[in-house]
Amino acid sequence: MSSSLLPASDALSLPLAIAHRGLSAYAPENTLAAARAAHEAGYSWIELDVQLLGDGTPVIWHDASVNRCSSGRGRLKNLDLATAQALDVGSWFNTCFADERMATLDDMLALLSRLDMGLNLELKLSPGHDVQALVDAVIPMAVSRLPAERLIISSFDPQALRLTRRRDADVNIGLLYDDIPQDWLALADELSAVTVHADWRALTRVVASDVTVSGRKLLCYTPNDAAAFAPRWAWGVNAVISDDPGIFSEEDHSTTSPVAQSSC
Repeated sequence: MSSSLLPASDALSLPLAIAHRGLSAYAPENTLAAARAAHEAGYSWIELDVQLLGDGTPVIWHDASVNRCSSGRGRLKNLDLATAQALDVGSWFNTCFADERMATLDDMLALLSRLDMGLNLELKLSPGHDVQALVDAVIPMAVSRLPAERLIISSFDPQALRLTRRRDADVNIGLLYDDIPQDWLALADELSAVTVHADWRALTRVVASDVTVSGRKLLCYTPNDAAAFAPRWAWGVNAVISDDPGIFSEEDHSTTSPVAQSSC
């Protein structure tokens, strides 16, 4: 498939820097607080993870368990919504976030819609989770709440992306890799993917060129050292997904001093 057959990626206007899991350098990751913090700091796009609870509710969460980022313990797939939202998901970051609760996808989309923010939503498949159930719960909700130009669905899981494309012919799909493989273009063409996302440390100049020549946007995660990342801008990278996006300058792709943020 030639780049002329891709979805209209020109309508997908991305900023230089996207806030990873919300503004996660200054607020607990994947929370409503982190989304609000990104907006208050002037960032127009965020990246978030979505999974299903045991009762089928889609929630904004990264890990397979709640151990690292909450007051509880246990696997996400064993929790229902009432149990999950009884957990404190903010104090691990700072005690002033003690009232923060696990965000449902529904609540997060409502917030982002009100704030006119863009979202890179990663379909996160933890062990034992049902990919079809995740796609069926997430995709109709996401595409109905955010306009196409403010939504990217990405995943490391090719089956999740194939099912996403079957559910919606027009949604922007992003291929997510640690290290972009040699056969990435076949999957990109199959899915009419408009973005390719890679670990910035594994990206090479040759692969970056291949992505940009294909007409797709190239995103890198998760650089938090702007000086170390800087040479890669010349390779055609369109955007970075960073915990602290304020270290990147829109004007000249150079390093800037981090923008001071309040922890709460």
